[in-house]
Amino acid sequence: MKRPKIRRTTPALKPVKDQSIVITGASSGIGLETARRAADRGARVFLIARNEEALKEVCGEIAAAGGEADYYAADMGVEEQAESAANAAIALMGGFDTWVNCAGVSIYQNLEDVSDADHRRLFDTVYFGVVHGSQVAVRHLKTKSDGGALINIGSVLSDMSAPVQGAYSAAKHAVKGYTNALRMELMDAPVSVTLIKPSSIDTPFASHAKNTLERAARVPPPVYKPEAVANAILAAASHRHREITVGLGGAVMSAAANLTPRLADRVYAATMRNLMQSRSEAAGSEDSLHQPSTDGRTRGQHRSVVPASPYTQFQTSKTGRIVAAVGGVALTALMARRYAMHAKTLVDWARKDRAPMKKTKHAFFG
Repeated sequence: MKRPKIRRTTPALKPVKDQSIVITGASSGIGLETARRAADRGARVFLIARNEEALKEVCGEIAAAGGEADYYAADMGVEEQAESAANAAIALMGGFDTWVNCAGVSIYQNLEDVSDADHRRLFDTVYFGVVHGSQVAVRHLKTKSDGGALINIGSVLSDMSAPVQGAYSAAKHAVKGYTNALRMELMDAPVSVTLIKPSSIDTPFASHAKNTLERAARVPPPVYKPEAVANAILAAASHRHREITVGLGGAVMSAAANLTPRLADRVYAATMRNLMQSRSEAAGSEDSLHQPSTDGRTRGQHRSVVPASPYTQFQTSKTGRIVAAVGGVALTALMARRYAMHAKTLVDWARKDRAPMKKTKHAFFG
């Protein structure tokens, strides 16, 4: 007897070479590195950032190398500008297959000293930039029969917090919460939603941040090349991933903060301030919090940089995807068993049964 064909509810994502990809925050750092690598692999790229001159220069560079690139200058923290940028991408490229929310800024300052204006500006870019980008991206991708990918750039600071970068940590926590909820709401849509969580990356991120510390801002070691993040983004553009952490160093720090929070609090409070500052270089005056700064660079000025992340490469490999899938199924089965063990007790409680809840052998979330 011939087996009936099983219809896929989630279409496979296209290879990068066959895609049109929109990248926000594309005038420097991770966004710029991703644009170059995507174009090198044959994708048509559409770049969005506030600095029009930098975007024009990058597109010219990509075109000279034989790639295809267009741009639109916009502030993703402003909803109307995000809408205009998406409409321009659709008009110029006939649509897009992947949207990458990569725009970001930061503040190196104690939380009690951060002004409301600076705090709101950071959230406008880091959080609302993701929200606005996600909304216009999903609206378009849901109309395509083959769907596409939405990729949001979070951080290891989506899972933990760091002193001196409290506002940025809070915004990245918000990005994670938003992305996870959006993924659930799009379960039946042909849209892959991925959160990328970079560790410390050698980009101009620190020099573009507003810094009120005594010395020039840095990111704590170990520091990875931006290529590691760009490769993870392009992996998520062509294969479905829920979440990718870039860099084992950040993953370990995040795990420590969640497994031993009190100890981690003490260690990070005692060390992070010094690790986030240059030993000798004085703090600069340039920052991109309220206006674009000098862009066009992918690399920062960190002396010691880890060239690659085998940990991240494993996550994005076929074996890594299989391990993640099997682990997810096993965890779901375990939780389902625990829920079933306590179902009657919970139902009785929900019905406001007068009988006291019975003590069970295992804790509910054991």
